[in-house]
Amino acid sequence: MSGKGLNKTIKISKGIIFHLVIYALALATLAPFIWMVLTSLKDMNEIYVYPPRWLPEKFRFENYKNAFEAAPFGRYYLNSIIVSLSVTLGQLITCSMAAFAFARLRFRGSNILFYIFLGTMMIPYNVTMIPSFMMLYWLGWIDSFKALIVPGLASAFGTFLLRQFFMTIPKELEEAAYIDGASRFSVLMRIIIPLSKPALATLAIFTFMGAFNDFIWSLIVLNSEEMRTVQLGLAIFRDRYLTQWDLLMAGSVTAVLPILLVFFFAQKYFIKGITLSGLKE
Repeated sequence: MSGKGLNKTIKISKGIIFHLVIYALALATLAPFIWMVLTSLKDMNEIYVYPPRWLPEKFRFENYKNAFEAAPFGRYYLNSIIVSLSVTLGQLITCSMAAFAFARLRFRGSNILFYIFLGTMMIPYNVTMIPSFMMLYWLGWIDSFKALIVPGLASAFGTFLLRQFFMTIPKELEEAAYIDGASRFSVLMRIIIPLSKPALATLAIFTFMGAFNDFIWSLIVLNSEEMRTVQLGLAIFRDRYLTQWDLLMAGSVTAVLPILLVFFFAQKYFIKGITLSGLKE
């Protein structure tokens, strides 16, 4: 075999090994999720079998129906969807306006104000929980949608992400709009926002995932069962039905589905937004 042919064979072998490693890591990452889905379709007796078996003898799809009958998961999901969509929409509005101000408006102390605003990301969440709870308690918002939505309507991370993306947009587009008589708000809505769909989609995914998966804050501010979110409902369901792992896994699978659907349909914008954000200071 010639040297050229040997090099080609080595290159192909390295490619095969590389892909095998990638597939193995992907399978290891997906294994817990696959186990959760298969466990949700098993009978209770099969779950405790040793050694464990991946596939159930009979797929019991009625576990999902039984889970929704054992706890008001429909109400939990509705609450989580309302909160997640409201927080996502709120952050897209507030963060885009704040990011536009930091990226394009120049005023005395603007950079200092931005760095102070950015520094709030360094404050641990545990430090702000008690003051936030006390404010909501004084306002009488405990155990309500306002307690779940209002504190999450603004985000330093979202403002930073959009600000970095806005700075990659050529200023000449805005200057042409100003010459035509457009206001700053018109420039934001008609030029900046349409060109920033990847960054906005990235922020929307992060925000929706964070709001939908939130557990600690819901546990702190909610008291009544009709206000519980899906994550809080699953935790209480686990404590109440400690041995019913089939129903718990069924509820957990349905809790993951909204996140997977959001990421699946927006992954193109998500990857593009992460790639382009932060290219320009």
